[in-house]
Amino acid sequence: MEFCPGCGMLLQIQPATGGNRLRFYCPTCPYVCPIVKKARLVKKEVEPIFSGSDAMKFAPKTATTCPRCHNGEAYYKQMQIRSADEPMSTFYKCCREECQFDWRED
Repeated sequence: MEFCPGCGMLLQIQPATGGNRLRFYCPTCPYVCPIVKKARLVKKEVEPIFSGSDAMKFAPKTATTCPRCHNGEAYYKQMQIRSADEPMSTFYKCCREECQFDWRED
């Protein structure tokens, strides 16, 4: 959101017409500002919870049911991803080699 430096109103977008470019304008005063900068959003690289096959050798196991293959055992890891007064989140990965499904339980 952009605001007018003169009167503080929320600027509106005027579409590009003819040879004019896209620009912001103030509905209450004569302020006009061209839109010149286009920023590309870059997706943040997400690190997997269970990284690599070696991590599974030492990961603890628990008796739980995989939602995909209904196997009765899974690796798990607990992390505090929200504020301290919220419970920890538990991340699971199916132990079955053919499945390896990841899921989360709050």
